[in-house]
Amino acid sequence: MKYYNVEGYVRHKHDLQKVIERNEKNIDYDESGNVDYTNMTDDAIIKMWMPLCEALARKFATSQQASGVMSIVDLISCGYLGLCKAVKKLDRYTLQLSEDTEQTIKSFLAKRIRGAIRRQIDINRGDMRIPEHKYNEIRKNFGKDKKMVAMFFNSVFLSIDAKSEDDMIYDIPDESEPYNQELLNMYLMSLLQQHLNDKEYQVLRLSYGLDCDKCSASEIATKIGIEGTSAYVRVSQLKKQAVDKLIENVDHSQVLDYL
Repeated sequence: MKYYNVEGYVRHKHDLQKVIERNEKNIDYDESGNVDYTNMTDDAIIKMWMPLCEALARKFATSQQASGVMSIVDLISCGYLGLCKAVKKLDRYTLQLSEDTEQTIKSFLAKRIRGAIRRQIDINRGDMRIPEHKYNEIRKNFGKDKKMVAMFFNSVFLSIDAKSEDDMIYDIPDESEPYNQELLNMYLMSLLQQHLNDKEYQVLRLSYGLDCDKCSASEIATKIGIEGTSAYVRVSQLKKQAVDKLIENVDHSQVLDYL
């Protein structure tokens, strides 16, 4: 996670407390003392639930892998946007039919706040971009160990190939990107070193340019000493062999470390 202005964050906390205190007069209660959301304005509901955004943002902020180049302030801001959109979609009538109104609205808002934060984290991961629906698909398969690992590596390596095929998507400079890109490359390199032999390691490292410029199959063949007219075919075989070995040997918990 990147550094942030601590004084600015402290001012934000102070201002938020004032907003919550001033908003108290806008909160309606029923005869049992429970919050009555029926006639409350969207603005009042948003202000009431703003602290939830920071609570959820801090769960994402516990590791650099989770938050990437975004600071806790960035994550909270994304949460606020998600909260505003969620409140506008709130069905007051259905909410009042709930047996536990407070838990129902909290679950509804939390899901959308987390989604808003996660989307921005995924968008800001760097130029090795895995589509959001792929991240979500991988997360849904957390319990299916090998399938999750396979989806992770296939998505990562396909995203690198896609970058080469369509540079227009990636030619916008991002000053904060190198830190995040370096983090992912270091993570991948560590897995390659743990689970592959030297030739497999070199083939993937050079093919995808993890710590160097990307090389063609023929260039890789020359670099690692593969000769003959079908040398590039052997490189392709080693490349597939290496990815298959990663999928077979990398534990799903190691993938979770990054996701």
